Amino acid sequence: MRRIFGAQKQKEPAPTLEQAGDRLTGRGDRIDEQINKLDQQLMKFREQIKKTRPGPAQEALKKRALTVLRQKRMYENQRGTLYNQQFNMEQTRFTVESIQDTVQTVQALKAANVQMKGAMKKNKELDLSFIDNLQDELADMADLTNEINEALGQSYAIPDDVDEADLMAELDALEGDLALDDAVGASGPSYLQEPELELPAAPQQDAEEELGLPAVAQKT
Repeated sequence: MRRIFGAQKQKEPAPTLEQAGDRLTGRGDRIDEQINKLDQQLMKFREQIKKTRPGPAQEALKKRALTVLRQKRMYENQRGTLYNQQFNMEQTRFTVESIQDTVQTVQALKAANVQMKGAMKKNKELDLSFIDNLQDELADMADLTNEINEALGQSYAIPDDVDEADLMAELDALEGDLALDDAVGASGPSYLQEPELELPAAPQQDAEEELGLPAVAQKT
């Protein structure tokens, strides 16, 4: 059967967007090379036309230059078409990549959702009622700790029979002590001051008589 009808040819796989884009890029590069060559030819014709006098020779150069210019315009149109195709190709590639990224994102979110559900089922610590009970227990422990601290902070052996009259008497006594300190002043308390000694007055006698010395005769 294969000899009669021949074997069915296998279809070649469709080119990818990258392959098609690379092919368009290669064609665009070749067209740019052709345009550059034509530009160089036009520059040569321009110099020749300037150097040639008006006449048949100059007209022939102009015709050849027009032919080259038409070829350049044709290649420029082809390059513009290729640029549009490349732009559409890039847009399509961007759209495909965006769709692929979206699919991967959805798959990752789906897997994460499954993991979170499994964690919620396995770990009782993530149960809302368990967390509420834990918060209540912590609050009770905090209140109990405050009560214990208050009990430990109580003072002992402090008399409770002190009334307002005792307070006023204590304040009056303190006021008297302060007044006494002001009266004493900088000299200090009386028990620290030295007593003043009162000495007897000296007798009104001459020193000679007191010592029994003879009086000195005065010269006349």
